[in-house]
Amino acid sequence: MCRAVLESEEGQSAAKGINDGIVYLMTIPYILVAGICYFIYRKYSTLKK
Repeated sequence: MCRAVLESEEGQSAAKGINDGIVYLMTIPYILVAGICYFIYRKYSTLKK
C-alpha cells in the first residue's frame, strides 16, 4: 500500500524523502562498526610497539 501511494504521487517528494531516510538509517550502523574497528586497531597497534 505504501509503495502504491509513493508511485502515484506527482511530485515524488515523499518518495525522495523515504529513500533518503532509508539511506540515512542504513549508514549509521556501518559508521559505528567502522569506528569501533578503528579504535580496536589503534589499541592493538600501540601495544605491539
